Amino acid sequence: MTSKEKKLNLLGLAFKAGKVTTGEDLVIKSMQHGKAKIVFVASDSSSSTIDKFDKKCFFYKVECVFEFNTDELSKAIGKPMRRIIALTDKGFCDAFRKIKEVD
Repeated sequence: MTSKEKKLNLLGLAFKAGKVTTGEDLVIKSMQHGKAKIVFVASDSSSSTIDKFDKKCFFYKVECVFEFNTDELSKAIGKPMRRIIALTDKGFCDAFRKIKEVD
């Protein structure tokens, strides 16, 4: 199993545990309230969306990941057409970073 698959599996597990927020508005609100730890933005999103979330993540000091496309993110959480996802649990974020370090 590749590290990319491990990361997507971890994202799916976090979704089932209720530790994920999806959608532009909800993710921005979770960043504003300090709940979002890592934000995933689909790499095939529009350039304005990518730029918007890159700036928001920088402003709110949240890690932003552009590694996955819409199809991969959607399949990971079992919901169609999800482009913006935020992990809100520190434990899942630590596990994600640990997998990322192994890369």
